[in-house]
Amino acid sequence: MYIYRNISPRIVLGFAWKMIVFGSLYGTGVFYLFHWLEHLEIDATIPFLPLSTIGIAVAFYIGFKNNQSYDRFWEGRKIWGGIVNSSRTWGNQVLSLVTLKHTNGEVSKVELDKTHKDLIYRHMAWMNALRLMLRRESSFSISYKGSHTSRYHEGRPLMEHWEQEVRPFIPSEEELEKLKASAKPATQLIRIQGGHLKELLDKGMIEDFRHMELMGTLTELYNLQGACERIKNTPFPRQYAYFSTLFTWIFILLLPFGLIGEFKDMGHHLMWLMIPFYVLISWIFYTMEAVGDNSEDPFENFINDVPMTALCRTIEIDLREMLNETDIPPKMQAKNGVLM
Repeated sequence: MYIYRNISPRIVLGFAWKMIVFGSLYGTGVFYLFHWLEHLEIDATIPFLPLSTIGIAVAFYIGFKNNQSYDRFWEGRKIWGGIVNSSRTWGNQVLSLVTLKHTNGEVSKVELDKTHKDLIYRHMAWMNALRLMLRRESSFSISYKGSHTSRYHEGRPLMEHWEQEVRPFIPSEEELEKLKASAKPATQLIRIQGGHLKELLDKGMIEDFRHMELMGTLTELYNLQGACERIKNTPFPRQYAYFSTLFTWIFILLLPFGLIGEFKDMGHHLMWLMIPFYVLISWIFYTMEAVGDNSEDPFENFINDVPMTALCRTIEIDLREMLNETDIPPKMQAKNGVLM
């Protein structure tokens, strides 16, 4: 997610340069085509009124698409805000509700501390496994569409992410092997948490009411995971996305034939001004279309997406502090204005 108030010229140019080059070449080509056809006494201009009507319709259509794209991003951000809050609740519940009160001395303080750590660490494994799952490319990911933007990868392949960001939080090798064989490790991690709570209930480390409270938090985590999967696995309706792009390009390709007639009326020596004005207008429409296109899938790890890595780090810091650990990782910092 880009967090600076003003977008740097480098990022703007990254979005714009292909359209600027195309607009300059296409506008210049139409300009010289008009001169050639003019010598043949052929009028290649289009009346500007119907063209402006098309432009207005395209602008409304793009505006609708962008609103819906932003709704998807904002829903994703709210879901991850819920994950942050539920994670803090989970840590607080584990430390407050899992006790030695009803164990009759059969469980030691060392085992209690290990239980607290296992439950909280397994939760940190869950949130990182969920993040990595959401960042997998799908058939409708923007990278499959020949995106003009740079995808801000975190620099390592998925398996290396798993080894460094999920595996260290898995309490046992047995659990690790089960997760490797699972299609959705995040789902199985919460299931393992539920099984662990059942064992604690049998040992007397939690009672029925406390068990229900902890299971309620796991239910909420499942709900939040499911909401993320709903956005991830449901593409933005392609009829809106595809035709928005198609209509934008129809307008961009027709635009110079309308502009050249308007600048022709200003005088033959000013007709060349059609080229920079065409580049500007086409860039504006193209950018509006690209903004919506890059916002429709909020978990794809682009510069406008939900900063899941930073949110996972925030949760990790909070939970480690709850465990009174001293080896606390630093807060994630933005790189070139982008928070991952």
